[in-house]
Amino acid sequence: MKVAVDLLLGGSPCQGFSFAGKHLNFNDPRSRLFFDYVKALKILKPKYFLLENVKMKKEYEKVITELLGVEPIEINSALVSAQNRRRLYWTNIQNITQPQDKGILLKDILEKEVDEKYCLKQEYVEKNIVYKNQEIKGLGQCEMIDDKKKASLFIKIAMLGNGGQGQKVYSPEGKSVSLTALGGGPGAKTGLYAIAQRGRHIVDGKRIDILGAKTAQRMETIFSEKSNTITSVQKDSLILDTKNYMIRKLTPIECERLQTLPDNYTAGISNTQRYKMLGNGWTVDVIAHILSFIPEKQLPVVVSLFDGISCGQVALERAGKTYKRYYASEIDKYAIQITKKNYPHTIQLGDITKIDWDDFIKTIDAETKADGSEKLEDVLDRIDWLGATKIIVAKPESKKDDQR
Repeated sequence: MKVAVDLLLGGSPCQGFSFAGKHLNFNDPRSRLFFDYVKALKILKPKYFLLENVKMKKEYEKVITELLGVEPIEINSALVSAQNRRRLYWTNIQNITQPQDKGILLKDILEKEVDEKYCLKQEYVEKNIVYKNQEIKGLGQCEMIDDKKKASLFIKIAMLGNGGQGQKVYSPEGKSVSLTALGGGPGAKTGLYAIAQRGRHIVDGKRIDILGAKTAQRMETIFSEKSNTITSVQKDSLILDTKNYMIRKLTPIECERLQTLPDNYTAGISNTQRYKMLGNGWTVDVIAHILSFIPEKQLPVVVSLFDGISCGQVALERAGKTYKRYYASEIDKYAIQITKKNYPHTIQLGDITKIDWDDFIKTIDAETKADGSEKLEDVLDRIDWLGATKIIVAKPESKKDDQR
């Protein structure tokens, strides 16, 4: 029997599993949506499947592994981007290796000019900032968080107030912290970073002090190949002089770059929603790397559950894969809006909990027959479409140019 679905993608909501969450695991209504993925997997029997989720307690990981029948692969987005984002990937795609480390740091993806609304006011910073070492006040003894691999280093240099997740200040000389969809504080969802404004200029590898000169970054952190640690030059102890540095959160475009999406991919909705969508999204280049191990170039039918902003379609293109129909299950209206803007051929299925997968298979069979005879639009008019909220008819193997 011919396989109806070539690829099943999914990233079930992770808040109930995340170490940053409350560890509600499978009792969390959001985490229970994982079982809807399992249900779809058992009925659709796709040729390939891929499920993404956060690092979690081993007991939760074991349940997912047993139900999917494969061990997860851990990949840190830091290998392909400037973001420290460790994720687990369960898949039956064979022989996947770790991506090559591209050596991208946060300073490499920062916008040159940003609106002041992303920056904290100098008065607020001076009143609330607390340094890692009160006597040195700065990077003389900055905290280095070593995530086992050099690729995933990020550098915390200070904090504001009580030092909650949205109050910690990091250096652009390392990686960013993981983007999140939720969180509070001035650095909510992105973290805070100390960005150099003026003063030092590098010429032929040498630092020259030029009054008023602009630079992308001035922090003199040193990577030690032998010890895999970070140190800092003592004379830079007053590195966070607020006249020369600003502390700010990341812009939506910078967050898109951290997720290796094209600039302005999420434009068209509020920044609040953009941060949320990007925090929930995938690092595209990690997914593209995994999909590149599929030997077939053509994957005619792709189903993506919890599709979000359709990072899966960007990844398919980056991996050199083509498809005829891409079905997406998503309920967030802003995520659907972004998907529709970038991929208008997407077929939206609506709420995953209301999909009858047996009827869905019948629908795919009807569409396949229609490809060579009756127009697909006419077939869809005659089919009770699983209670879906909206139909967007697919175009044959259209391929959108990569914007980056």
